[in-house]
Amino acid sequence: MNPRVLALPPLLAAGLAPAALAAPQGAADALFQRARDLRFAQHWYDAAALYRQYLADYPKAPRAPDAAFWLASCLEQDQRWDEAAAAYTTFLDRYPDQSLLGREARLDRVRCWGIRQWDNPAAQAGLVAALSDPMAEVRTAAALQLARRKDPRAIPDLQAGLQSDASFDACRLALLSMGVQPQAASPTQGRFLVVRVHEKGKKDTVTMRIALGLARAVSGYLSDAQLKEAHAKGIRMDQLMDRALAAPKGTELFSLDDGKSTVTVKVE
Repeated sequence: MNPRVLALPPLLAAGLAPAALAAPQGAADALFQRARDLRFAQHWYDAAALYRQYLADYPKAPRAPDAAFWLASCLEQDQRWDEAAAAYTTFLDRYPDQSLLGREARLDRVRCWGIRQWDNPAAQAGLVAALSDPMAEVRTAAALQLARRKDPRAIPDLQAGLQSDASFDACRLALLSMGVQPQAASPTQGRFLVVRVHEKGKKDTVTMRIALGLARAVSGYLSDAQLKEAHAKGIRMDQLMDRALAAPKGTELFSLDDGKSTVTVKVE
């Protein structure tokens, strides 16, 4: 097989190519497609070189922001951590309006800095600067990287990261590894859904406490008739946890009655 001939990317081979992957128009599009094909083939070094060439030749092209991001990504995949971090910074400085790719660039740059923080003072300085990033997710990521070096500057953002379910476990373990006691709980910690079932003709009410993270399990306590009633009232079990997080403790989320029993769910 001629090594210069690349296999079609999976989407193209399957005939599922979106419009963005259509045949190139003009020299700029042709160069961008060659770089993309190399990236799909995981030829990171060569792809990075073509993305760099694209930016040099067509700095004002509509796809320049994408090329800048994928240049940095290819450098990261090629384990050229310092170059990748610098390329992500260039992308963020030149294209501050790229919100979706901007988020990814910030997080990927933190990862590169985290790998290099023992050997490159600039990487550690970058992580410290990221503790002031406007995005909480980025601040937490930077704090988790700094925690690997037991850097006390990470502690405030690790404590703040306990407020998110996504980062709660990682931040808690990082704090404990630094000998620091976690000071806050995840939003779902310390909150429960209390399900009370009262059957007609019975004196006692059965009460169950369910961890908030298992909110969808509430549907298992409802009869088919009560599920239909819930649907009619617009009560969605898949949104129950979000509703419980937003409601003050003691709030009754709903009460359903099928004629045989009444089920009441409250936040406590």
